[in-house]
Amino acid sequence: MSLWVDKWRPRSLDDLHYHHGLSDRLKALAASGDFPHMLFYGPSGAGKKTRIAGTLLELFGKGVEKIKIDQRVFTTPTKRKLDVNIVQSNYHIEFTPSEVGNYDRLVIQDILKEIAQTQQVDLNAKQKFKVVVIHEADALTRDAQAALRRTMEKYMSNMRLILCANSTSKLIAPIRSRCLLMRVAAPSTEEMQTVLDFVAKHEGFAIPEDTVSLIAADAGGNLRKAILVLEALKMQNPDLSVSALSIAKPDWETYCHKVADMIVQEQSPARVMEVRTKLYELLSHCIPPTIVLKTIADRVVEQVDEALKADIMHWAAIYEARMRIGNKKIFHLEAWVVKVMSLYKHFFYDIDMDGFDE
Repeated sequence: MSLWVDKWRPRSLDDLHYHHGLSDRLKALAASGDFPHMLFYGPSGAGKKTRIAGTLLELFGKGVEKIKIDQRVFTTPTKRKLDVNIVQSNYHIEFTPSEVGNYDRLVIQDILKEIAQTQQVDLNAKQKFKVVVIHEADALTRDAQAALRRTMEKYMSNMRLILCANSTSKLIAPIRSRCLLMRVAAPSTEEMQTVLDFVAKHEGFAIPEDTVSLIAADAGGNLRKAILVLEALKMQNPDLSVSALSIAKPDWETYCHKVADMIVQEQSPARVMEVRTKLYELLSHCIPPTIVLKTIADRVVEQVDEALKADIMHWAAIYEARMRIGNKKIFHLEAWVVKVMSLYKHFFYDIDMDGFDE
């Protein structure tokens, strides 16, 4: 039994319920015979991968759905072995090079060179090129992005790249300038309501309007999350009445909020050690460090004085940038926590001193 989010995922661009203008543009590009490198960007759950799959279907037809999943092993210069999962058909290949961390350049160079140096095998194929889909492109290291740039210039004749990212800000300018940018915005509340009603109708029930509004507000533009929440609520409470509904927060989010509360309640070396333990716990459960930092920072900002909010977010941005360059994520998370505690303590010290002067 598959989840509703997979069961009712649109298979083609025509099946999509929102951003119809974007779907029309993609269909026109696929039919034009002059398909460029592309960069799809937008928030999580907006439908980037679904649109990429629909575009591939327009380009190559049904054959692109016959896929196989391989695990490729790459060997680094230091003889370390790296496993990368690759999804491929006769017409395309997709993978996530950022899974191997700082060795992503090696993976990109090997795979792209191999694809670029082989001609399309199927003589009846609609297109003479293969497509390489790179997920989480904004998580690539600078070295990997530089390697990608050179490949884009060199092998344009028999390969096209489709990059998928949450934001363009972490991609180097030469890559952005060589791609056609496609922004996939988060769906509006009305668009989410249309999709949720479609899923409910095909599952044989109706959703009360209040419930749809509650789910859409909780999802914050993430359609994947909204459909998962709808399925969970339907299992808990079949009639979906708002009075009996409570949308539970994920455990990791509750845990992050607890860490934020600890930071605000007490600023001491002992509390830093307690927070460190909690941060290790979150990282060991594979919660991305950038998500941990953002969630804790948002919660801290809700609880502090207006004068401190800008500084806290300023330092969160600095430590997130440092975290991307460095290897040990915990160092940067902990450094931010200590910085916030220091700012918070000095703020109250200054207030007390002002009161004393008066």
